[in-house]
Amino acid sequence: MSRLNLGYGTNGLTDLRLDDALALLADLGYDGVGLTLDHMHLDPLAADLAARTARLARRLDRLGLQVTVETGGRYVLDSRRKHAPTLLDEDEDARGMRVRLLIRALRVAADLGAHAVHCFSGVTPAETDPDTAWKRLADTLEPVLDVAEETGVPLAIEPEPGHLLGDLAGFHRLRADLGDPPPLGLTLDIGHCQCLEPLPPADCVRDAAPWLKHVQIEDMRRGVHEHLPFGEGEIDFPPVLAALAGTGYQGLTVVELPRHSHAGPELAAHSLHFLRNGGTG
Repeated sequence: MSRLNLGYGTNGLTDLRLDDALALLADLGYDGVGLTLDHMHLDPLAADLAARTARLARRLDRLGLQVTVETGGRYVLDSRRKHAPTLLDEDEDARGMRVRLLIRALRVAADLGAHAVHCFSGVTPAETDPDTAWKRLADTLEPVLDVAEETGVPLAIEPEPGHLLGDLAGFHRLRADLGDPPPLGLTLDIGHCQCLEPLPPADCVRDAAPWLKHVQIEDMRRGVHEHLPFGEGEIDFPPVLAALAGTGYQGLTVVELPRHSHAGPELAAHSLHFLRNGGTG
């Protein structure tokens, strides 16, 4: 079985400067980092993004950290609406803002040597019927997938509870709607599997293995979409970690605790100890 490459998400370290967050993770012994593009770390809208990205690439190389680029910044595009606009927005220009963010993320990821770029569909607008929403999602993603193919960086879409693409079945629908394009991969969030998938998380891992490009991990309870530190939810982690290792997945498995930044350094240390000990603490 493969050894898992473990990372920690910068969206759970927002109280730290990026340089300090990266040094912390390297010192603790993490293999990499899930880098959320946002104003407090690497701002995707900054005029000097290229120079900042080049500096970051050198920093990651010196620290020996791998990276996956994540695009879940809450207010990165709209300072008043969380995660807005999305790929499903009624307004074409608004959808274009999200498309440009993802394309920029793919180019940043290529410059950083990242495993993948993470994204999500967004919530279906109230005035949009489901079939229209699915067609809009596929159409809007096409130019993004063209850039993913050009850069050689997979686009890994995440099933997100409450979104149009909310579960693994939704991922497979999108994949079929797009004609199964090679650049389209999957971000599998282990907590989300516990929250709403019909199969246990370990079975979800095995079923999703052919499309895995990014993995997020945290504890969670059934039916409650709340990211929890390990040991505070209901997930049986040893079978999950064994399933991940058994797939041969070589990307990052990133701890995802975006609402626990206040305790980020302590939770980063605890999480690594928990996962390196096979999910038993």
